Amino acid sequence: MEASHTKSVEEVLDFFNVGEESGYTDDQVKAGIEKYGPNELPAEEGKPLWELILEQFDDLLVKILLLAAVISFVLAWFEESEEQVTAFVEPFVILTILICNAVVGVWQEKNAESAIEALKEYEPEIAKVVRKSHRGIQRIRASNLVPGDIVEVSVGDKVPADIRISTIHSTTLRIDQSILTGESVSVIKHTDPIPDPRAVNQDKKNILFSGTNIAAGKCRGIVIGTGLNTEIGKIRDEMMDTETEKTPLQQKLDEFGQQLSKVITIICIAVWAINIGHFNDPAHGGSWVKGAIYYFKIAVALAVAAIPEGLPAVITTCLALGTRRMAKKNAIVRSLPSVETLGCTSVICSDKTGTLTTNQMSVCRMLTFAKIEGNDVKTDQFEITGSTYAPEGDIYREGKKVKTGDYPGLEELATVCVMCNDSSVDYNDTKGVYEKVGEATETALTVLVEKMDYYNTDKSGLNKREKGTACNHVISQMWKKEFTLEFSRDRKSMSVYCSPNKPTRTAQGCKMFAKGAPEGVLDRCTHVRVGSTKVPMSPAIKNDIMKHVAAYGTGRDTLRCLALATIDNPPRREDMDLEDSRKFIEYETNMTFVGIVGMLDPPRTEVKEAIERCRDAGIRVIVITGDNKATAEAICRRIGVFGENEATEGSSFTGREFDDLSIEEQRRAVMKARLFARVEPSHKSKIVEFLQGEGEVSAMTGDGVNDAPALKKAEIGIAMGSGTAVAKSASEIL
Repeated sequence: MEASHTKSVEEVLDFFNVGEESGYTDDQVKAGIEKYGPNELPAEEGKPLWELILEQFDDLLVKILLLAAVISFVLAWFEESEEQVTAFVEPFVILTILICNAVVGVWQEKNAESAIEALKEYEPEIAKVVRKSHRGIQRIRASNLVPGDIVEVSVGDKVPADIRISTIHSTTLRIDQSILTGESVSVIKHTDPIPDPRAVNQDKKNILFSGTNIAAGKCRGIVIGTGLNTEIGKIRDEMMDTETEKTPLQQKLDEFGQQLSKVITIICIAVWAINIGHFNDPAHGGSWVKGAIYYFKIAVALAVAAIPEGLPAVITTCLALGTRRMAKKNAIVRSLPSVETLGCTSVICSDKTGTLTTNQMSVCRMLTFAKIEGNDVKTDQFEITGSTYAPEGDIYREGKKVKTGDYPGLEELATVCVMCNDSSVDYNDTKGVYEKVGEATETALTVLVEKMDYYNTDKSGLNKREKGTACNHVISQMWKKEFTLEFSRDRKSMSVYCSPNKPTRTAQGCKMFAKGAPEGVLDRCTHVRVGSTKVPMSPAIKNDIMKHVAAYGTGRDTLRCLALATIDNPPRREDMDLEDSRKFIEYETNMTFVGIVGMLDPPRTEVKEAIERCRDAGIRVIVITGDNKATAEAICRRIGVFGENEATEGSSFTGREFDDLSIEEQRRAVMKARLFARVEPSHKSKIVEFLQGEGEVSAMTGDGVNDAPALKKAEIGIAMGSGTAVAKSASEIL
């Protein structure tokens, strides 16, 4: 169903003539299978081996060498017996080189096909469906789903088809759709129609995409697309339609082969023609025919001598040496000619999330109140270093490193970060890195607490895994988490109800700790925590907080802000209805504002220097991302793609803005732009196509399924080692 995200649930149900509680009849399912086919991506019809082998010889230079080998073989056959063995060496060497070349080519072709096959790993095997022939939920093979089926999914499930959500059976529904959008933060979904018919996938908050994962919650929905009609199916089609471009080296060899063939042909004919007068010489027995054959042999021998039989071997050897040098720099080259292509690259199209940035959310700013006396409002603002999930970084205030224990307001902030949190950090021994367990934003709060180390925790004797959560463990031992009021869209916050394990200065009785969107939390705050005291909230204080939030969320930073708060005297547990999420907002009132934390997916430390080196080498860098424009521009300023105060008009476009341009304007935009934000996979391929049309040699970097078509289309596709199998298979360099 086209633009189903713009329709109400009732309109979608009516379109498919299905009831949400009853589902399809067997006849409707049968008709759906006949009309739409099975819900699976068709297997790639690989070329037969003989065809792949023949393709390796479909090259002018190779054909010339092959012809030379055949003629050399024929001439060797008619040599005198004592010289015949030596004469066979030349054609044998040429054929050996060509066969080795063909073997490498066939191996690379087989690898290219695996990119499309890798997409099939995202196909779930089982779907939970509602149908009239079976009472309740029925588990069936996902390939038997048809558009109009009523499907149920819950946390841990892989979405079996593109689905329009009809009912959410949990407080919140979070989806990890990073494979399609490239953005690692899970997306909160809802059932309301989205009026924009041209909304990009990131903005279709009422659609579940096939192959994505349910991070939290449970829902029911109507299947609107199966097989090739899903978003992941469209990516498969785009990859199928993408022809691999010849590298500059291959193009030069083709030109060289054409010129060589013409020159050799002319010289051979000239040598033979010049000697026409000698055809009847007595040395040839006076036979004109024997003389003609003799001089034909000389002309052919000259041609064979002129052909550089060792050229393919020399090129392959040089490129192989290049791959060894690349391997020392942690770059695995999957296609030999791409080594040379790197030296010709004029434009690098780079994905943002996970490529230019660490793909690890990190808190870099936080704010608490130091003093409030009438209109005199003073805040403590802190900067935090460290850009990964490793508990490594320091806290700075006004450029000076500080001990967090000297600031009483940070004790409660750290407590909220620990208790109002369902995520953690773990150490991966194999990779030697810290990784998130759960939500990226919550993991960032866990890491912040470790960097703060408010209670000066003794970490001696701990292994790396224990060091990752040692400070969190100290705080969590002070409180017992009784229950959680999950996040919901209406109040834009979540909270936990905790009782103290042992009374301390901050843990006297039961409390609720809350976090959420600043505007949602502030509206329900009646007090502000100033150091260790509690001050009534005033309009002036509230305006001051919102000014800081606005400053964090714009300009160079564009941080994702969370407000932290406590409820010192929450309702009794028995007075709370935990089954009805609509009542949660009633319990999260009379809150005390604690502070603000600002976080972002920070750029990798080495990126800024790398971009400067690219610019010095005459290479233009274009950032292409699915993230929103403001965030992308902020990151671009940090890494030097844009200057600190440079105007971005004409150099920065969203996918929507790019689509609204004429073809000629799009071409000009691609040649001038340095950022494309909020794009879909088709935009990336279109950008590469325009660059190729202007004679640019483009390198595309990426890590998600959404990057695969562009990785395959670009002269050189570069996949991140941490990326998806599809991206790795579609690329030339890993």
